[in-house]
This record gives sequence, structure tokens and C-alpha cells, in this order.
Amino acid sequence: MNKIPDSQILVIFGASGDLTHRKLMPALFELFERKLLPEKFLIVGVARTRQNTEEFRQSLYESMLRSGKTYTTDNPHLTSFLRCVYYIVCETTEGEAYGALFREIEQLRNAAGIDDNLLFYLATPPTMYSIIPPFIQAHHQNRSKQGWRRIIIEKPYGSNESEARHLDRLLGGIFPEREIYRIDHFLGKETVQNILVLRFANAIWEPLWNRNYIDHIEITATETLGVEQRGSYYDSAGALRDMVQSHLLQIMAFIAMEPPATFEPEAIRDEISKVFRSLRPLSRDDIARHTLRGQYTTGVIDGQQVPAYREEAHVDPQSATETFVALKLFIDNWRWADVPVYIYTGKRLAEKRSEAVIHFRNTPRTFFPGQCCGNSCNQLVITLQPDESIRLRFGLKQPGSNFEVSQVSMDFFYKSLATTRLPGAYERLLLDAMRGDALLYSRSDALELSWHFLAPLLDCWEQEKDEGLITYPAGCKIPHEVISRINADPYLLEESVCSCCNPDLRP
Repeated sequence: MNKIPDSQILVIFGASGDLTHRKLMPALFELFERKLLPEKFLIVGVARTRQNTEEFRQSLYESMLRSGKTYTTDNPHLTSFLRCVYYIVCETTEGEAYGALFREIEQLRNAAGIDDNLLFYLATPPTMYSIIPPFIQAHHQNRSKQGWRRIIIEKPYGSNESEARHLDRLLGGIFPEREIYRIDHFLGKETVQNILVLRFANAIWEPLWNRNYIDHIEITATETLGVEQRGSYYDSAGALRDMVQSHLLQIMAFIAMEPPATFEPEAIRDEISKVFRSLRPLSRDDIARHTLRGQYTTGVIDGQQVPAYREEAHVDPQSATETFVALKLFIDNWRWADVPVYIYTGKRLAEKRSEAVIHFRNTPRTFFPGQCCGNSCNQLVITLQPDESIRLRFGLKQPGSNFEVSQVSMDFFYKSLATTRLPGAYERLLLDAMRGDALLYSRSDALELSWHFLAPLLDCWEQEKDEGLITYPAGCKIPHEVISRINADPYLLEESVCSCCNPDLRP
């Protein structure tokens, strides 16, 4: 992260929205304080809300003070940062409004002496993804002979394979693929990136990283929150679209990919696409045996009674939208043949936890008292939240004369690096886009392949409505039906822990 980006203007469409205030501006300010932004750099917020630049700056100032960061009211850095921010009112659904918009941006660019480089960020509702780029093209702002044009698209990137392909074709006809950045904030987390370093910078893992030594893989993302104020969006998306397609399949690809020829973005993205091409297609029988969807009912979380999903604001009272998904899949290549990958994600569960667990195979024979007798107690646990960490679990002899085995854990926590500040996900991803580094962004072929893999499941669930939809009480650990339906041994179920393991050692 040492290279300073070219001088440029970041144009944020949807600048009056929540994403800009809660995520983008705090991330940009952190980059500003760390002197990672270009010397010549402006942020231009664009939205339909009627306000001027000073009013916009004041609203950002107030929201950043409320963000929980230790910003002070007289922070000189914050004042300097806000001087780089401008606001332009634009009716973004009306093509003729873009002429005035780009004239103002050009005036700001010339006055600041900035090169002809524009980075567009669509922090808008997904319906605008197919509206704004054609207007940018119509005003000849999608390319530059003297500089570059890039665009960042937030998720959801379509809601199915057809929509994703249509959006890809639309954007691909406006911007070169290398300038399209499909953002996934999960990939901005330090621990996700460290999967690549853990695998490819340490020779101890590569001989074991295959079907001969790995029994199965679990990827989990659970949270205690419900849909909050996102009921209308979530009810049309569900957990499969919201979490599995975008976040968790990408993490799976990082874990499963082959070593790239070089550590260049395109070489790594090539290997990610190969993983998606190797996914075993889901048949109707696979869907019946290897998938599970659920929806939370009323329950208790942190001592508070919480409503059922169908009682949430802006949710259909008869909704069949899933808030929990369990999925068993296979990667049909030489490295991973017959190694199941289990994916679990859900809302209103007992804890907030995102992690990947590599379960190694058990020893062929058991010699010692207390030795693990489950699938395997040798685990590599890569935790993204709440505590970014990497743990290795294995058995060792207890002190004394007998060969009694106890499970122990070697732990590394990122917070132990007291002198090192962990950058936020949006900090890393925004800086990468400014620098033109697409490594942590999804490429069109990988995105379409992930939608293609999930298409049979989406079609089946839409046809079945609420048939096969289980319910689970808010605050439970993981729905018990996972065991019988998915034929799994979920890491998060207390009763699945091998009796010889000490539960106190589990994260």
C-alpha cells in the first residue's frame, strides 16, 4: 500500500446516502490522515438532494463526529480533508443534467491542476447501475485520451445470472473490463487477504492443501442482527444472494485456488475463475439433500425479545425469503475431488462470527487416551470477525506420566500487533481502485460463473415458495436441521464437538 495514486477526482453518485456517510467518507479521511491520497485530489459528491457544498461538508462533519471514531470537533486534519470535498446537485435519471455536471467537474479539475483522471463510485440503489453509466458515455466521459476513467459498482450486482450478464454486457460496452471494479467489502478484510499469504508464502501448507489431507472445509458468516432498516431490499434478495453469492463463494475461491503463475491481479483472478468453473452443478437431488434454507421467528438475543422476520418493517407478512442458508458443495478438480465444502450464513443467530475452518483428516489409528475420535480435531481456523485471527488446533500430551492427549490451540490475533493499525475494508479497496489494482475486485467471468452455479437453487426455491423452508428461533446457534439435511458436522454446533476436546479451547 506504499504507491501513491495518480492525481484524480473521485465522483460519488448517491453522495447524500447512508453508505457515503457511514463508510466511504470515514475511509477516505483515514487515507487522508495517513497521507495515502494523491497530493492533488478532490471528492465530488453527486445526488438529487438539494444542498450546496458547505451544507454537504457540514453534514459529513456531523456524521463523522457521530461515527464512534475519536474525531475531535477541532481536528485540523478533518477540516483540511473537507476542503477537498464538493457537492453538485444532479437529477441523475435525466440525461440532459449530466452536461452541467461534467462542466462543473471540469472546472474543478482545471482549477486544482488535476490530471484528467476520474473514478466514478455508484453508491446508489442497484436500479441506477444501468442508468448512470450510459449517461456518462453519452457525454463522452467514459474514456480519456489524456488520462483514465474507472467505475466502482456496489453489490448486489444483479439478482440472478441473467441480470448479472446483462449488466456485464452493458458496462463492458461503456468501460474496458480492466476499469470496472465490482466491490465486495469482505475481500477488503485483512484476514481474507492473508489467506493468500498464508498459503503461498509458507511451504508447510502446500503439501497438505489437498484432498489427501483435508477432510472438509467450513465457511461461516453468522450475525445477531436482523434486517434492520433494509427490509425492502432484503426481502427481494435473501441470504443466498446477499451473502453466499457475493462474499462466501469468493472466500471459498481464495482457499481453493491453485497457485498463480505470478502475483499479478489477472493471474490471481484467472485462478479464481477456474475454481468457479470446477464447481459441481447442483442437480435437483443435490438441492434436496445438500441445501437448507430457514427463516427466523421471534426469539431472544442479548436478553431482548426480537420479532420474527415476517414482522420486520417493509417485509411481506407471508414472505418465503430465507434468512439462513446451509449449502454443501464440491469442487471437481484434482486438488479437491470429493472434499465437501460447507457454507453457513444466517441472521438473528447466537453470535456474530465470520470464519473459514480447514478440517484436516484424522490419523489412521488411535493410540492415545483422549486422542481425537471425531472427523478431525486438527483444524486451521481463519477468523474474519469479531476478532481477526488465525488459529491452529491439534493434540498434545498432558503433563504427567501417562500419554493422555489434550487439544490445544496456537493462536495469532491481529490485535496483538499493537504498533500496526489495521486498515478498514473500504480503505483498502478504495485505495486499490485509485491505484488501478483490481486484485480484490470481482471479474465479470467469475461473477457470472458464481451466478450460474446458484441458478438451479434460486429457481428451485422460487418455484417451491415456502415449501421446505424451515423456521428457527432468533438467538439459536445454528438450526438443528443442518445435521440431518446436509450430512454435516457443523463447527458451530456445541454438540458436534468431539467429546475428547475441551470446549473452553474453542474460539
